[in-house]
Amino acid sequence: MPASLHHPPLAHVVLTLFARGQICRSWSAVLIAAAFCFMGSNAMADSAANFEADVVGAPPAGWTATKTGTGNPQWTVEQDATAPSHSRVVKQSGNATYPVLLKNDTNIKDGFIEMKFKPIAGAEDRAAGLMWRAKDADNYYVLRANALEDNVVLYKTVKGVRRPLDIVGRAGGYGVKIAVPANQWGSLRVEFAGRRFKAIYNGQTVFEVEDDTFPEAGMVGLWTKADSVTLFDAITYGSSK
Repeated sequence: MPASLHHPPLAHVVLTLFARGQICRSWSAVLIAAAFCFMGSNAMADSAANFEADVVGAPPAGWTATKTGTGNPQWTVEQDATAPSHSRVVKQSGNATYPVLLKNDTNIKDGFIEMKFKPIAGAEDRAAGLMWRAKDADNYYVLRANALEDNVVLYKTVKGVRRPLDIVGRAGGYGVKIAVPANQWGSLRVEFAGRRFKAIYNGQTVFEVEDDTFPEAGMVGLWTKADSVTLFDAITYGSSK
C-alpha cells in the first residue's frame, strides 16, 4: 500500500476523535479495547488444515506420510462423527517406530502448532504428537501425549534417535505425569520462540523446555509411536509476527 494511502492504527484514530470531542469517553474506551483485542488476536498468523476435499481412506494431500525408523505407517483421511470440528479427520493406524506426517509447505522458526487428538488403540503405545522445526523425518522436535503412560513429554530427535528434554527448573525426570484418557478427545499445543518451548495440554501450560539443537525454521507435522491408532482433528499452526 502506498504511504499516502496507509491508515493509522485504530487505537490512534479513536484517541484523535476523542480529543476532538467527536466521540464520547465511553465509546472511546470500547473502541480502544476492541483495537487491542484485534492486535492480540493477530499476533500469530494462523493456518488451519482442511481435509474436506481429500479422498476418505487416502493420505491427505499436501502432507508427506513417512516414518522415523522402520515399519509401515498408515496415514489416512477419515470420517468421524465425534470430531470436535465436525469435519474430516486424519487417522494413523499403521505400525512403525515413529509414524510421521509432515506438512509440505511449512517453514516456521517461531510460532505454534496445535491439534485435537483421540487415542483409540495400541498395545505397545497410544500416542499423539506435534512436530516442529523438522528438517526431515529424522531431525525434529516433538511434543507428545501418551494414553498408556498418562504423561506428556517433549523430545528432540536427532538422526533418528529420540531423547527427552529436561523441563525448565527441574533437572532430570521424564515430562509430566497427567491423565490422558483413551477414546476421548484432548488437545495439545506447543509454542516455540528461540530456544524456549511451551507445552500446553487441554488448555493448560504443563511445562517449558529450552534447547538449541534446531534453531532454524522447519516443517510442522503430526507424530505417533509404534502401533498407536490415533485420530487428529482441528490442526492449526502459524508463525509469530
